[in-house]
Amino acid sequence: MKFLVVSDIHGSLQGAKQCECLFQQCKADRLILLGDYLYHGPRNPLPQDYDPKQAAACLNTLSPSILGVRGNCDSEVDQMMLEFSMMEDHLILVHEGRLIYATHGHRSTPEMLPSLLHEGDVFLYGHVHLPIAEKKDGRFILNPGSITFPKQNNPQSYGILDEQGFTIYTLKHQVLKQILFSE
Repeated sequence: MKFLVVSDIHGSLQGAKQCECLFQQCKADRLILLGDYLYHGPRNPLPQDYDPKQAAACLNTLSPSILGVRGNCDSEVDQMMLEFSMMEDHLILVHEGRLIYATHGHRSTPEMLPSLLHEGDVFLYGHVHLPIAEKKDGRFILNPGSITFPKQNNPQSYGILDEQGFTIYTLKHQVLKQILFSE
């Protein structure tokens, strides 16, 4: 199974449209959204194309394929606009015999990994707006970066998670980072 992984759209219509395009282009089976869907948050500037209502409508076209978690900027009002569940703090998936713990990253963090993760398992998170693909104490720490507000001079990015590993791409489809599960 192939997962498109996106985080931190923050109400950007262009970011939501990118999700739609990437999902089709990548021929992904599911889209994992790691929170912060519609609101820009008080620490971020307004996206140039800030349009939460249209961003919600765009994301809703993919709702049967979306697995979502709640970000620190998400609220019950956002859930009323979205046709997929996004109020859980985390999701637990099993893929290719590997446990994947998906969360936004503002509660569970790489510094405080959930105790249920064992060697070879995956901690998948957003929140920090940085592309990360590394192994720590035998566990894979993965972050697709942000499709709207990348930080530390990184480009806008997204991730692909499949049976081989995790690859982070720029919006120009160039590999930014990659880690293989066989490493």
